[in-house]
Amino acid sequence: MAQPRDAEHIARLVAAFRDHLELSGPSDAEVRDGVERLLADPDTEFLLGAPADGAPPAAVAQLRFRYGIWRVGGDCLLEDLFVDASARGGGLGRALLEATIERARARGCRRVELDVNERNEGALALYGSFGFSAIENGYGGRDLYMRLHID
Repeated sequence: MAQPRDAEHIARLVAAFRDHLELSGPSDAEVRDGVERLLADPDTEFLLGAPADGAPPAAVAQLRFRYGIWRVGGDCLLEDLFVDASARGGGLGRALLEATIERARARGCRRVELDVNERNEGALALYGSFGFSAIENGYGGRDLYMRLHID
C-alpha cells in the first residue's frame, strides 16, 4: 500500500494514464493535489508496482472503499489501474489486481467493482481471468457501470 511519501510516483503514473487516454486535464498540479488529498482519505488506497526490485514504480491502482447494503459488507471500487507502456506484459497488472483483491478482503469487502472500456481487450482479458464479468447479474441482465459528469 502506497504511503504519502509515494505521492510523486503516484502522480507521475496518474498523469501518464491521463496522457494515455489523451485527456486534456486535469493538469499536473491538479493531479498532484488530488493524489495528496486521496492519500489522506482513509477510504482510498493506492497500490504501486515496479518491474524489478529497486526500480521505480511503473504501475498504479487506486482503490476506493465504502459500505454496501446489498452485500452486507464493504465494497471496493478499483477506480484506476494503469501500467506504463514500458512495463506492460510483465505481470504488473495481474500483480496489482491480485493485491487489490487481497486489500479488499483485508478490509472486509464482499465485492470488487470496476469499469473498463469495451475496446480495451487486454484489460478485459485480465479482469475476466479473475472472474470479473458483465454478462449476468442474477436478475436477468448485465450490470452496466454508468455515470453522469456534472460540471
